[in-house]
This record gives sequence, structure tokens and C-alpha cells, in this order.
Amino acid sequence: MFRNHPSYPHRLMRRRTQQGNMRQGLLAVLLLLLAVYLLFDGQFIQFRNLPVPQAEAPRTVTPRGDLSSAEKSVIDLFETSKPSVVYLFTESVERGLLRRRVQEGAGSGFVWDEQGHIVTNAHVVNGASSIQVQMDDGKIYLARLIGAASAYDLAVVQLVRRPDNLRPIPIGTSSDLRVGQFVFAIGNPFGLSKTLTQGIVSALDRTLPTDNGREVAGVIQTDAAINPGNSGGPLLDSAGRLIGVNTAILSQSGSSSGVGFAIPVDLVNNIVPRLIEKGRVPRAGIGIAADDGSLTGRLGVRGVAVLAVAPGGPAARAGLRPFDLERGLMGDIILAVDGRAVETVGQLARALEATGVGNTATLTVKRGEDQVQLKVEVADLDQR
Repeated sequence: MFRNHPSYPHRLMRRRTQQGNMRQGLLAVLLLLLAVYLLFDGQFIQFRNLPVPQAEAPRTVTPRGDLSSAEKSVIDLFETSKPSVVYLFTESVERGLLRRRVQEGAGSGFVWDEQGHIVTNAHVVNGASSIQVQMDDGKIYLARLIGAASAYDLAVVQLVRRPDNLRPIPIGTSSDLRVGQFVFAIGNPFGLSKTLTQGIVSALDRTLPTDNGREVAGVIQTDAAINPGNSGGPLLDSAGRLIGVNTAILSQSGSSSGVGFAIPVDLVNNIVPRLIEKGRVPRAGIGIAADDGSLTGRLGVRGVAVLAVAPGGPAARAGLRPFDLERGLMGDIILAVDGRAVETVGQLARALEATGVGNTATLTVKRGEDQVQLKVEVADLDQR
């Protein structure tokens, strides 16, 4: 009955056409496969007839010749200095109500003397409940804190058991440094021990903020790569002498940007013996709370404004008057100490340190429209 349907002849024709197309397509595929087989089979035959390549002998090494005198000098410096450089590991314990958390830290340091004193940064060992020191030979020794001076970011630890082959680092000077001379840093950046970097003195007489608004003066700036883990390690001159203690970097990423800072060795050589002897360094002051510069900036005055005076302290006995900001009463502004102008808290602290604890400083003070001279005793603030 479907054969009589008007569309039946067209369907039959279409089916036959499709079958013919399929046969032609299959034939074309078979011809293509045959051509590929013949083509590659011939090539395979040719490949099989090619000779097998022989392995080449290693190339002849070109003789290097002798190292340059500059290279030999740096190598000798490293080999001579690295036994004096150590790796410090610290642990600090924070106890809460329900848990106890241990924090780990690391830094560098160097052997100061044959009694096993090790110098490093105060921020490397601050708050540490245990300190371990790894020497150049890989042996690890327990150490105890002898003293720290946060105002200078310096600390001294001592090995509990002293090895026989200690190599104290040679001491140089920092007062005669010149911008452009070569410097070398040895330390443990990112935990990579015995790392040597080279650079130059980039600048001198920088200031470095430390503790309680204080500043270290005469800081050395260098482009020798200094990274986390270098803190407390030595900065050396080309003679292998200590000229600074690597302390900080200026970086937005936390890695070296070619701007590193080292505490000058002349200061180190003054602070470290006092830490070894007494475990601390006096903190010179007169018993005031000082403005950070914002108040004097608004007043258009260069000096240090007195915001508070400790009762019974040296400043109170000398008659210094603080500002009363709530009542709008003007106070004293310290312009100079012993004739040396001061404009920041750091400069004031350095001037008082130069006068010395137990001595008397002469302050030039702006009081209203007048200037007055006041005698004040410099005291050890940590002993009050």
C-alpha cells in the first residue's frame, strides 16, 4: 500500500543515492589508507637502511687559566671569615588559657671573643625562651642571653658549652668608611647558611629607628643583598674586618631591594663590652614624654615639644613645663642640648647619650616668646 503513496518513488531514489554515496566514500577511504601505507612503508624501509648514529664523545674542556686576583681575594675573605659566622635558632613560648603556642625564629650572628660570646641583633633574640647556635662545622650549641640593648638593636648571647676552635671576627672601624668601597655580607638569608653577598657602601650617616622613638646614628647603607635571616650577621670590608652588623632592609616586598642597613662597628664596639659586663646599657633620659613632631610642625617650630614630665624626675627638678593640650596651655620646646640643635626625639636621645648618664646637660628651651637655659641631670631611665 506504501508503494502507491505519491512520495514512494522519491524515497526509493533518495535511498539508492545515499547507498551509492556511502560506497564511494568507503572506496575513497580505502584508497587513502593504501596511499599512506605505500608512502610510509617506503620511508620506513629507507629509515631501516640508515646507519645507526654513534654517541658523540664529550667536548674538550677549554683550560680556564688562573683566577683573577680580585676573585682570589674574595674567596680568601670568605674562607677566612665564615668560621666566625653563626646561625641562630630561637623559640618563644606564648601561653594562653587553653593552649600553648611555640614560635620559631632565625637569624645570623658572629663570634665576638674566645669566651663564647656571640653578637647578633636584639630583635633576633627578643622574647626567646631558648637559643641555639649552629657553628661553621655544623655543630649546634645551646646559648643563653647575656644582655640586649633594643635602643641599638644589639644583643649578646653566650655558648653554654664552649668549643675549642672559636674564631673571633677581626674588628675594623666605621669612622673612616668611604662611599663606594667594597663590602661583603655573610649570613643565612631565608635559612640558606653561609651565604656571601658583595656590594658597596651606598651611603653613610643614615639614621635607623629602633626602640621607643629612638634612632641609631651613623648607620651604614649598602647595596649588598641583605634578606630576612641576614639580621645580626657581619658586614665586612675588603680586609675581612667587621665594619657593621646587618640589621634591616628597606623593601616593600620583604626581599632585598639593594637598600640595606648595618649598625656601625664603632658603636658595636662600645655597646657590646658593656652588655658583656653588665647585661644592659643605660638608657639616657631626663624623664619626659616628647612630641613626635606633629605639634611642633603645626606651630612652625624646629625642636622637641615637652608633652609630660615625670614627677620627681630630672626634668621636673629642672623646671621643664609640659604642654596642656586640653586647656590649650603652651609648654616648653627643647631647641638644643649643650649647644647642639635637636629637632626629633631621636636627636634628643643621642644628645643626652653623648652627655652621659650622671652628667648635667644644658637645655636651650623655647618658653613662649623667650629662650631660657635650664640645667638638667641625665639619668638612667631603666633604673628609675
